[in-house]
Amino acid sequence: MGENSKTILVIGYGNDLRSDDAVGQKVANAIASKELPDVTSLCVHQLTPELATFLATADLAIFIDACFASVCEDVRLQAIAPTNSTVIGGHTGDPRSLLALTQALYNRVPNAWWVTIPGTNFELGDRLSPSAERGIQVALEQIYHLIKLGKVELCMKLE
Repeated sequence: MGENSKTILVIGYGNDLRSDDAVGQKVANAIASKELPDVTSLCVHQLTPELATFLATADLAIFIDACFASVCEDVRLQAIAPTNSTVIGGHTGDPRSLLALTQALYNRVPNAWWVTIPGTNFELGDRLSPSAERGIQVALEQIYHLIKLGKVELCMKLE
């Protein structure tokens, strides 16, 4: 991502072999298929320190992951900022820790949002539960809205 390249980064993560855990990657793939200008969409198994390089050049970052329906009943969209947590790698990695790493390494961090989609089936397999399927649609609507708002803000910064 260079000077004139995409400024919105979407990162969908989760295990695509664990049914509903794949929703983050599925959403990121759906966004990538739209080939939106100024948007880069990455599908990853887990958050890793190498992603800090991409985050350092983004103006807006959107993380997408599954959550247990017992923890969150609806799709959640929350603004996030860097945190002091030491957990950076692994699927249990928190995007706020990755933002903190980005800040520490590059002295820059994008505005960021975390979208979590509830799931009920995390068993081995590739079939999504009906609630996860619905959650994907809700998440896509929310993310497209964020991207639209993000582009307006980016244009205002350039003026």
